[in-house]
Amino acid sequence: MATAAAAVVSEDKVAGRAPILPHLGELIFGIIVFLLLLWVVAKKVVPKLEQAYAERTAAIEGGMAQAEEAQKEAEAAKAQYEAQLADARAEAAKIREDARSQGATIIEEMRTQAGTEATRITESAHKSIEAERQQAAVSLRGDVGRLSTDLAGRIVGESLEDETRQRGIVERFLAELEAGDVTPEKITPAGGATPAGTES
Repeated sequence: MATAAAAVVSEDKVAGRAPILPHLGELIFGIIVFLLLLWVVAKKVVPKLEQAYAERTAAIEGGMAQAEEAQKEAEAAKAQYEAQLADARAEAAKIREDARSQGATIIEEMRTQAGTEATRITESAHKSIEAERQQAAVSLRGDVGRLSTDLAGRIVGESLEDETRQRGIVERFLAELEAGDVTPEKITPAGGATPAGTES
């Protein structure tokens, strides 16, 4: 085998050219194929690679821009949320304060109404008591007058049925009694009357 390789080298040296150089036709054909391949790559492959690279770059930059935009929107939403939360807290505090104030007003109004109602009930009770007292006094006067005239008629021995006379006697007696001109007397067992302050 080594002898075969040596024979090929010796034949090339005999032809007068270097063994690595291809034949001229092969060299021209290789250059044409290489240039054709280079042209196909430049026209077909490179634009697609550049387009893919541009799309990838745009997608990355767009993604970053979208991320920044999303971050800005998130920050704006957070700020808006915090503002709404602060407004809601302020509104809740205002509602609590209003409720407290209204509660105090309602309690004060209820106290005033209760006081007014109590005063009205008290006045009504006083008027009712006064009316009942006057009615009782009138009734008592009539009963005392009737009893007094009956008793006086028995003592005197004559009838005091005359209404005008009866009324005059009763009115005079009650007036003297209210004025303090009449002093109560004790009845002694013997039938004689003595003043209440003296002993018999």
